[in-house]
Amino acid sequence: MEEKDYFVHESSYVDDGAKIGKGSKIWHFSHVSKGAVIGEKCQIGQNVFIGGDVVIGNGVKIQNNVSIYDKIVLEDYVFCGPSCVFTNVFNPRSEYPRDREKEFLKTVLKRGASVGANATIVCGNTIGRSVFVGAGSVVTKDIPDYALVYGNPARIKGWMCECGEKLEFENGSSECAKCAKRYNLDGNKVIRTL
Repeated sequence: MEEKDYFVHESSYVDDGAKIGKGSKIWHFSHVSKGAVIGEKCQIGQNVFIGGDVVIGNGVKIQNNVSIYDKIVLEDYVFCGPSCVFTNVFNPRSEYPRDREKEFLKTVLKRGASVGANATIVCGNTIGRSVFVGAGSVVTKDIPDYALVYGNPARIKGWMCECGEKLEFENGSSECAKCAKRYNLDGNKVIRTL
């Protein structure tokens, strides 16, 4: 019997053909579909579903009760809070099934993005690097890097450092009070400078 370099709880299912990286852990009652790709050192919580056309980077944390459907990409170090929701079809109908290749929309969460508990990410959008989506929010459009968004629909309410601290800008620049990373703000675009 082949020794695995990742952990799968005995109550979970990992279909043949799924790829799971070294050091990842898949906890109770989860299902990873054939074709899914999960990076190294990921934490997959209880009751998580991962579709077959899903790519998950390294160091990703997916909390309990989250479904990651086809056409979703989670880059390295993304955090998905408990019971957050991802869609993959913009206009679903039970009576009129949608074509997976033509009508399922790709959603991308860039490196370090965090999605709060019970937030909903509508398909076809890109959530930028180190974005913070507040709990219970509904994301209906692309979100630029480092934005702090919340509400329904989610709107930009501020900016976040890669380390998770809120940034305060003065004359278009900011230094994180916690980690000293520096950023410039130009309109709705934040760029890390140091």
